[in-house]
Amino acid sequence: MESPLTYDKCSDDTSVAVLETAAPDLNSPTSPSARLHFHEKVTADNAKYHGIHPIVSLESHNEHLAPLIAQALRSLPPASPKSNGFTSHPIPVRSVNQWLRKKKPDFISVTRGPGLLPSLSTGLQIAKGLAVAWQVPLLGANHMQAHALTPRLVHALESRTSNNGNREPAFPFLTLLVSGGHTMLVHSKALTHHSILASTTDVAIGDAIDKAARCILPEEMLKTSKDVMYGRLLEEFTAPRDGTGYDAYYNPPRTRGEELSRKPSRWGWALAAPLAETRSGSKSKAMEFSFSGLGSAVLRICRQRGQEMTHEERVDLAREVMRVAFEHLASRVVMALNSLLHERNTDDKSTEGKIGTLVVSGGVASNGFLKHILRSFLDIRGYPHIRLIFPPPSLCTDNAAMIAWTGIEMYEAGYESNLGCKALRKWSIDPDADDGGILGASCWQKQEREF
Repeated sequence: MESPLTYDKCSDDTSVAVLETAAPDLNSPTSPSARLHFHEKVTADNAKYHGIHPIVSLESHNEHLAPLIAQALRSLPPASPKSNGFTSHPIPVRSVNQWLRKKKPDFISVTRGPGLLPSLSTGLQIAKGLAVAWQVPLLGANHMQAHALTPRLVHALESRTSNNGNREPAFPFLTLLVSGGHTMLVHSKALTHHSILASTTDVAIGDAIDKAARCILPEEMLKTSKDVMYGRLLEEFTAPRDGTGYDAYYNPPRTRGEELSRKPSRWGWALAAPLAETRSGSKSKAMEFSFSGLGSAVLRICRQRGQEMTHEERVDLAREVMRVAFEHLASRVVMALNSLLHERNTDDKSTEGKIGTLVVSGGVASNGFLKHILRSFLDIRGYPHIRLIFPPPSLCTDNAAMIAWTGIEMYEAGYESNLGCKALRKWSIDPDADDGGILGASCWQKQEREF
């Protein structure tokens, strides 16, 4: 059993969690494989900046991290005598009017990177202090690896100890990481081996959609929102409200030609698929993402239409922006699947051992239209057998629970970080990257552990 205290801080969210795993127990088959004792998050108020302000985010982190840790300590499992092959070490935790005997965490897991250095460094130093004070290991987790492993956390929270510790999805699988800071398609082959198949060459999809939302959404909607992640507002603005669903206005492209062609609107404008209209045409087949051109096109339309743009046109434009952006993601997923199929030199798309799962994680993964487009796109292009996994919305965005789970998997594999480790602004998950990927970062230590 592992019970880490964990926190995540790489942008504007401050999050703390206590996660506990249990060994397989045939005598208690209904017990969950993992239990989240505590999980809270505070998001910095960046509303007046219309985006993430590093100083405001750091101040929010400094204000809220210690109180969240204090709350988390009260949620630690109670201390108990030695049993089941492990010792429950008590630590005193002050409650309102009494002291509680709580089990000391087995290790401390914290986000080491990638992200904003000031926020990462603050969290890392507190983690080191707790690790020294309690004499437990420290685990500096890769934030992007954590997103990729999130569905395995969800499975552990929902599965029972009687499943013999099997974790799903099993490697290998594809991971589509989509957020305000990242857009990448990854071949997740093993715990520390995630090959990047495609990534954005300019801006992330979440950032592009947020900026498009700022010029599409009505001014009063933006003013009353405390959420600077305007992509969520854009989805709410366009969501079907008559019970018809997304099929009422979306038909997936059956061919590559349909996918790349412009679709003129009734208002006279049309958006081009990213990379579809380069001079040579070669970019349309490139394994990369690009969203800056889409953002510029939306801005031009908004400026040209100005006050003439009606509510109905705004809804149409918002839907078209998301359609084009999400189909761009789907197209690279299909290209990757085609390539992996070709590498295996077989036409049997259902052979055991091949890619059978696409994990979609990150803040944008909670978008319902994205889910619909990916499923429809894969079905019509010959991949209906590919299972799509979307973590629940609370685990799609940045959170400490996924950092805790990553810490558990790395801890069980024998890894821990030494106390001299530093925060990393950039840190790839691909072992072929210049920095060597997850294990390429300095300060890893390997230990032999028995469970």
